[in-house]
Amino acid sequence: MPLRGALAGPRLLLRRLREVMAEPVNPQARLDKIVVHIASNMVAEVCSVYVLRSDGRLELFATEGLNREAVHLTTMRAGEGLVGLIAESAEPLALADAQSHPAFSYKPETGEEIYHSFLGVPILRGGNTLGVLVVQNRARRTYSEEEIEVLQTTAMLIAEMIASGELQSIVRPGSDIALRRPIALKGSAIAEGVGLGHVILHEPRVVVKHIVAEDLKKEEARLADAISAVRDSIDRLIDRGDQAGPGEHREVLETFRMFAHDQGWLRRLREAVMTGLTAEAAVERVQNDARAKLQRRTDPYMRERLHDLDDLANRLLHQLTGEPFVTANEDLPDNAILVARTMGPAALLDYDRKKLRGLVLEEGGPSSHVAIVARALGIPAVGEIANVTDLVEKGDGIIVDGSTGEVQLRPSGDVEAAYAEKARLRARRQEQYRKLRDAPSVTRDGVQIDLHMNAGLLVDLPHVEEAGAASIGLFRTELQFMVASQFPRMNAQLALYRAVMDAAGERSVTFRTLDIGGDKILPYMQTFEEENPALGWRAIRIGLDRPGLLRSQLRAMLRAGAGRELRIMFPMVAHAAEFDAAKDLVEREIAHLSRHSYDLPRALKLGVMLEVPAILWQLDEILARVDFISVGSNDLIQYLFAADRDNKRVSSRFDALSAPVLRALKVITDKAALTRTPVTLCGEIGGHPLEAMALIGVGYRGLSMTPSSIGPVKAMVMAVHEGELRALMEELLARRDGAASIREELRAYAEAKGVPL
Repeated sequence: MPLRGALAGPRLLLRRLREVMAEPVNPQARLDKIVVHIASNMVAEVCSVYVLRSDGRLELFATEGLNREAVHLTTMRAGEGLVGLIAESAEPLALADAQSHPAFSYKPETGEEIYHSFLGVPILRGGNTLGVLVVQNRARRTYSEEEIEVLQTTAMLIAEMIASGELQSIVRPGSDIALRRPIALKGSAIAEGVGLGHVILHEPRVVVKHIVAEDLKKEEARLADAISAVRDSIDRLIDRGDQAGPGEHREVLETFRMFAHDQGWLRRLREAVMTGLTAEAAVERVQNDARAKLQRRTDPYMRERLHDLDDLANRLLHQLTGEPFVTANEDLPDNAILVARTMGPAALLDYDRKKLRGLVLEEGGPSSHVAIVARALGIPAVGEIANVTDLVEKGDGIIVDGSTGEVQLRPSGDVEAAYAEKARLRARRQEQYRKLRDAPSVTRDGVQIDLHMNAGLLVDLPHVEEAGAASIGLFRTELQFMVASQFPRMNAQLALYRAVMDAAGERSVTFRTLDIGGDKILPYMQTFEEENPALGWRAIRIGLDRPGLLRSQLRAMLRAGAGRELRIMFPMVAHAAEFDAAKDLVEREIAHLSRHSYDLPRALKLGVMLEVPAILWQLDEILARVDFISVGSNDLIQYLFAADRDNKRVSSRFDALSAPVLRALKVITDKAALTRTPVTLCGEIGGHPLEAMALIGVGYRGLSMTPSSIGPVKAMVMAVHEGELRALMEELLARRDGAASIREELRAYAEAKGVPL
């Protein structure tokens, strides 16, 4: 009860400030009134507001008690003086004798040297510092915890003024407030193209509009009910997860449950409500404080806990406001750039493709599942942009360059114009490539190079015709399983495989059996902890250990291929015996279908995806068994160098255009030529003109790639002389100078010969 009485003053202040916020006055007048009310309520002789500008300096925006002529003239760096210290640390600072503090620094024009006691709090939004709110007194006094709470709560109102853009109109000419500053970000390029548009958050943050409580008891009850509802929802998720067995998903939910029952967190929420805030404003206030502290921690564990707290606070805010977790399609603008911490491929497919212009992710690299879907949809995408969801606001202007991995947030006019021109240039090039669609893919000296298309979803299929692909050289069957909420039954698989073959028409389709495991986890399957999933239980290993899974898929493929040529490829084969075991399953399914009078494929071709280095020393045995080989260069190269291609620390340590890689790839084509076994390469390097040029030089006559890559690669093929290229590659690979790459030599050759890259 004493605390409630002590906080009656703060609640009165909040009500008065709410009235000021509603008055039809200009931003400067509103801010001037706010500092007067705060000073009066807190019995302070000074109240000042400093706002962080885009150049990193803090500018005095309003004051009661200091020299008014210093407003918009006094500035300081973050870290300079007590105000700068608060901005840098994002923590409150209360001093009875400010002038004795080692960081004390004053600006003579303000006249603040006569004030001794000092209380300052950061103005926070999403854990980011937007400014500093300060009160000062001449007498040496100790500010109470309640007064610090009052100032922190009041700072939320000013944060909303800043975030709304209202204060931008009163900044000095040529300046911007920090929240609205342009930012250039660099991540990983995961899907090519340039997209210009406006930010839409995949899981939108709740914008707290009602900050001041009308009825404290009602707000306490709302908070208690929301906490209870969130706890119940987490318990239900855990109960459902138990059916799938132990795994990482269970650990995440258990962490949620732990935070949802944390007494310290709950106490801070209740105390924030008692200061006069609505329940949702209290959640935002407590989460702002937590974010400000955890963001400045370098410990990876603590930063991961920040994500957990964010997720829990977000659940609580959505529970309180009733707002949806995911942006609805009807709320998308026509030029939406989707921004998310992470998302699965199914979530991306739920959005209206016609309205999406790009995708930006905090997590997810080039080989992530959502990246595969983004490329299939033709959506420019960039991944691995740290904390991007904290930097953006809904509706912010944004540019995504999926070719370079660059993101321009709130770009200036000249930057936007430059990227718009780049997008127009790309569109003109794509139009030129479309004109090549029906042209033969033949080198200048008459060598045929077949360009195939990688696919995995029904949305890919129209691209077969549009891009002029020779065939579907790789159909990733696991994507159907990854976007489904439960295991696809055989009839669902059969329908998909038939639709794919129907869409391909006369073109062949190479189906790859399930390549799951490793980083490709199905949400409805039991998972197992592995020290190194990339080298663990995955792909053909799962299929042979769980033959019922593989047999149902093979049966669906055989039925879909009735009366047609059917090509089936097995991934991650490490020795010839695994292919023999898989082939035996195929023959058993053929026998089963024959007994039940099903029509069979008129021709059946079985092959392996060569991606395990051990196969390089079993080529004779494999080539004697298979009808074709497809080289999975993504995995093969990372296994050759023992370097995870998604790990930034090591992925740059090797180049796909290095002699060891190209020599290994040449061994495959040389051996296959002796047995006349068709070879196709279907990894990422086949879709880059320079790398594709090298592959042609070491004997590859079939390359499979994303649809958007076919045009650029075909333009290169039509300009190159295969005989000259083969001679150049033999010369470069015969060198023994230990060079890490032959990239520059190949680029120089292309430039000299006028080969477009």
